[in-house]
Amino acid sequence: MSTDSKVLYVVVCAAGPAGEVGQLVKLAQDDGWTVQIIATPPALDFIDVPALEQQTGRPVRSQYRKPGEPRSPRADAIIVAPATYNTINKFAQGISDTYALGLLAEAPGLGVPVVVLPFVNSTLAGRAPFRRSVEQLRAEGIQVLFGQGEFEPHTPGTGGDRLTTYPWLLALRRV
Repeated sequence: MSTDSKVLYVVVCAAGPAGEVGQLVKLAQDDGWTVQIIATPPALDFIDVPALEQQTGRPVRSQYRKPGEPRSPRADAIIVAPATYNTINKFAQGISDTYALGLLAEAPGLGVPVVVLPFVNSTLAGRAPFRRSVEQLRAEGIQVLFGQGEFEPHTPGTGGDRLTTYPWLLALRRV
């Protein structure tokens, strides 16, 4: 891949569609992006790390690098998908207790565009903390793809029925 390609960080959270994040990687690579996968620690149980490392040619990161380890290339854009209730709320509150959240906490201040594609059920999406978090992120210029024509929450217990229709391409088009 060309050294002048754009770098896309894909922050993967522990939600149903995470196992299919390779679809987003392929779409992004076809569009000329170099992809760096950043997994929340719980997401590591949802994804095929070796397959994603082979697909991207880059290590999947879930922890801060150790001194002396090479840095990941700087992100030109970030997609958070699937974004969980927990990650969205922590991101909005500026909580930085994981590597993924640390990157997200800095991104707005660095001018890195961020697109958040949730995967939450209707009960969680209806909670006041979640609605406030979506509003706060949008007020900071973060694109949260939530609502009619974007990600629409599912009834609790039916998320498995939505895995094949998760709108990966919508997130990519927004960066």
